[in-house]
Amino acid sequence: MMTEIKPLTAEAFAKYGDVIEVDSKEPIGINYGYTERFHDLANIDAAAEGGRAGVSIFRSQPLSMPISIKIMERHPLSSQAFMPLSNEPYLVVVAPAGEFDESSIEVFLAQPGQGVNYAAGTWHHFCLALNKPSNFLVVDRIGNGHNCDEVELKEPKSIVV
Repeated sequence: MMTEIKPLTAEAFAKYGDVIEVDSKEPIGINYGYTERFHDLANIDAAAEGGRAGVSIFRSQPLSMPISIKIMERHPLSSQAFMPLSNEPYLVVVAPAGEFDESSIEVFLAQPGQGVNYAAGTWHHFCLALNKPSNFLVVDRIGNGHNCDEVELKEPKSIVV
C-alpha cells in the first residue's frame, strides 16, 4: 500500500508532538546582542520512573526505494526529539499514541533545519535519511524501566519519494 507524503508543519504534526525549527518563534536577544535564542521549542518529557534527559547523535543510512515500513516503535515513558545535523531532508513516519492502528500512519517530509519531538507514546519509525547518511542530535530518556515497544505491521507500507 502506497502512503502519501505531507509537508512537515507544526499544525499538521501537533497531535504527535512538536516541530523544532527556528521559524516557529521570535528570538530572544542574549549575549549582548551577539546571539539569538529560539527558546523552549519542544516539551522534553523524560522524568518518568526517575529518568533523565540524555543527548546522543544517531547516524541514519538511507534505505533503498521504495521504502518499506514494516515496524513502528513508541516510548511510553518519554518524549524523543530528533534535530538533523546534516543539511538533508528526511522522512518522519508516525501514528497516534494509544492502541496501534496502522491505518492511521502519516508520513511527513522534513526539510533541513526542521526537527521533531515525538510526544510520549507516539508511534514512529526510526529516522529515514533520504539522500545520504545523515546525523541527528537526539534528546531522549536515559533510565530504568521499559521504554520501547515495537509492533510489526500486518501489511508493510510503501513510500516513494
